[in-house]
Amino acid sequence: TAGNASGINDGAAALVVASENGLKKLSARPLARVVSYATTGVDPAIMGMGPVDAIRKALERANLKAADLDLIELNEAFAAQSLAVVRELGLDASRINVNGGAIALGHPIGASGARILTTLVYAMQDRGARYGAASLCVGGGMGTAMIVEGV
Repeated sequence: TAGNASGINDGAAALVVASENGLKKLSARPLARVVSYATTGVDPAIMGMGPVDAIRKALERANLKAADLDLIELNEAFAAQSLAVVRELGLDASRINVNGGAIALGHPIGASGARILTTLVYAMQDRGARYGAASLCVGGGMGTAMIVEGV
């Protein structure tokens, strides 16, 4: 319902993803290091659960456990959807969307992934966090996740 869904907002975002050589060419300092990522699919009837498998696969690829994550940014398409992901993965709610999620900040559809990752990386810097996960459910049954390490 509208009462527990994220508002759709206007927004734009851009991220620079670069190798070490690329950083040197740009004379840039990284904000985080990509450790792993995964995109998975679930039955479209349970599309909001897409992040569960994506986070599990990204954690496996990173040789980490959910307990190793200091912070997690989950796209809150709906409050119940986000809570279901948290429950299914056994995540510590105090580590999730620490500056507010899409219900509070909005959901600029095409820019949400970049917004979530950027919010995560800056929250990690503010708190001295080592590992973080950013994840989204995607209409049609997809889920995507990225594990990053603070630098």
